[in-house]
Amino acid sequence: MNKHQKKLLVIIAEAALEKRLVADVLQAGAHGYTVHDVRGGSDFSTREGRWEADRTIEMKVICEPAVADAIAEQVIARYAPHYGLTLFFADVAVLRPEKF
Repeated sequence: MNKHQKKLLVIIAEAALEKRLVADVLQAGAHGYTVHDVRGGSDFSTREGRWEADRTIEMKVICEPAVADAIAEQVIARYAPHYGLTLFFADVAVLRPEKF
């Protein structure tokens, strides 16, 4: 099986950012993404998702490492000062590299 190395960028953010994040990801060169509604909490807060301002999303982007880095830098610069964000990377192997 021929596997191809890519980077997975996961962005956990306030749902109010979804449309802006989609535009940022596509503009940076990613070919696609997935978004899910999620709930969670920490020692600092709990987001129950009962109303729009309390919803959280998880966006996953599989792309080239340079694209993932560019997206993360842009998201941190634009949104971290004013919104709750968590970003992390993982190495992934894909089977159809032209999709990513």
